Amino acid sequence: MDRHITYPVGTAALPFQSHERAGGLPTAGPRHSLRAGRFHRSPKEQQIVRRILLTGVAAATALAAAAVCAPAATASATAAARADDGRPHAHHAVFAQTNNPAGNQVVAYHRADDGRLTQTAVYDTGGLGGVLQGSVADHLASQGSLTYDPEHALLYAVNAGSNTVSVFTVDGDRLKLVEQVESCGTFPVSVAVHGDVVYVLNALNRGSIQGYRVVDGHLKRKTHWNRALGLDPNAKPQFTNTPGQVGFLADGSQLVVTTKANGNAIDVFALDSSGAPADSPTVTTVPGAVPFGFVPNGRHGLFLTEAGPNVLATFRVRADGRAAEKASVATGQSATCWVVAVGDLLFVSNAGSSTLTGIRTADHGRQLTLLGNTPTDPGTTDAAVSSDGHHLYVQTGVNGIIDEFTVNDDGSLTPIGSQTVPGGVGGEGIVAF
Repeated sequence: MDRHITYPVGTAALPFQSHERAGGLPTAGPRHSLRAGRFHRSPKEQQIVRRILLTGVAAATALAAAAVCAPAATASATAAARADDGRPHAHHAVFAQTNNPAGNQVVAYHRADDGRLTQTAVYDTGGLGGVLQGSVADHLASQGSLTYDPEHALLYAVNAGSNTVSVFTVDGDRLKLVEQVESCGTFPVSVAVHGDVVYVLNALNRGSIQGYRVVDGHLKRKTHWNRALGLDPNAKPQFTNTPGQVGFLADGSQLVVTTKANGNAIDVFALDSSGAPADSPTVTTVPGAVPFGFVPNGRHGLFLTEAGPNVLATFRVRADGRAAEKASVATGQSATCWVVAVGDLLFVSNAGSSTLTGIRTADHGRQLTLLGNTPTDPGTTDAAVSSDGHHLYVQTGVNGIIDEFTVNDDGSLTPIGSQTVPGGVGGEGIVAF
């Protein structure tokens, strides 16, 4: 597949440095437009955006020691208001994580029927955020750092600076901290849930995953569900050489990890009926792709961003764990890293261009149609869509702003407002209901 991208005048590809196999084809094996005038940037903001374009999102600092994996202190959970099914529930809410190194927080917003947000509260996670050295827009360089568990009405937030994960119960737009648990690795950046099984992705010290089961509203660590990823800890720059996301295929049978430039790989762990992972993943290498964020496509597929060539690609994951690319479309933007789905629409975030790219899918993802680009505030990162599919919210990390949009039937986006997140510069992690 041809990976040559021609960039429009005024844009630049990020200088992703990849550590890859020779050749240009995927290989596999086990491991042993819309309102351009809306956003006016000051000279200072323009300088920051140029930094993103020229240097990428940032270079990270390695943390010196791995966490001691022991249960963290927990708080007693109090009874929350219950839905008709007897569980707490979320509705008309948006939650955004600050990832502040002085104290991580989740900021809660009420969503009005017209999609506009009103801040309602700020909740301490009890842990610390983490900042990759020199970063501007995305201090974690990952997708899925704030994750909602709909079956148990729980919200999971990573504390990268504390090597822990905070667990909240959710009631409407209100949260209550239940506990912190150790991530059993260094610098957690992403959380995934399927049924009663939860996995956390640790980014540094060669990378690792740690599995848990949800028991009575708490995360119970499974000692034997920890797997090292075996990434190169000396690969530079670190912001492109730390893993990007952990997530399940839609049927829950396999667990996927993207490694970005540190191997340019899609790692797939087979899971047994209990949720335990195979001893090692099946690895599909896509040279130069820098695989970053993804969402499920059907039971056994993925829509995946490739930050190297700045494309959105469709992959099919086979039963043996090998991933095959079926289609792709170039955004023509810079730092195409995050993706969110709503119906047959995908919206990808381009941090270097400060835009959202709309894409319409058809034929199970084998047809991808580019719809155009929508400008945002500087440093477009994580995005989420409301439960009714009518509104999209995207974090922009340079100034810590959430931009609010209405999703139109034709796939275009209409801006309806914005919110400045307190302490949210460089923050990542957003969920919407």
